[in-house]
Amino acid sequence: MVLEDGAAAPTVTAPNQDGETIELAFEAPTVLYFYPKDDTPGCTIEATQFQRERETYREAGVDVYGVSTDDVDSHRSFCESEGLEFDLLADPDGEVADAFDVERRDSGVTARTTFVLADGEVQAVYEGVDPDGHARNVLLDALDDGLVTLPE
Repeated sequence: MVLEDGAAAPTVTAPNQDGETIELAFEAPTVLYFYPKDDTPGCTIEATQFQRERETYREAGVDVYGVSTDDVDSHRSFCESEGLEFDLLADPDGEVADAFDVERRDSGVTARTTFVLADGEVQAVYEGVDPDGHARNVLLDALDDGLVTLPE
């Protein structure tokens, strides 16, 4: 079972698409979304929609990170081909997924799961995500719940 609302967020470390080590403690508002595989139809829809909403997330003070069990090279290629300007974290051994108790299937890919984190805690969890419209829905929920605000 994935980490639930109110649970302490684990500190995680993983390389991004550029091979830079990223350490996240989730004090600032953050969306961390797990997806199965780079360059697949659903994952491309989800990633490009997070990219489309990137500026609004930034205005609301929210960082966005995607995570899959693909490696750094796969993430780099995916970012380049889709014009993604946010970090994708490489989790080939599933350590980040395990820290959040995200299900990994027999093939090693993670279940599509999204966490909204802030102040070192899980604020919201989305499981069984439909990738189309998800980026917008997460943002709207965070605004509705008062987790983040947009500048006037």
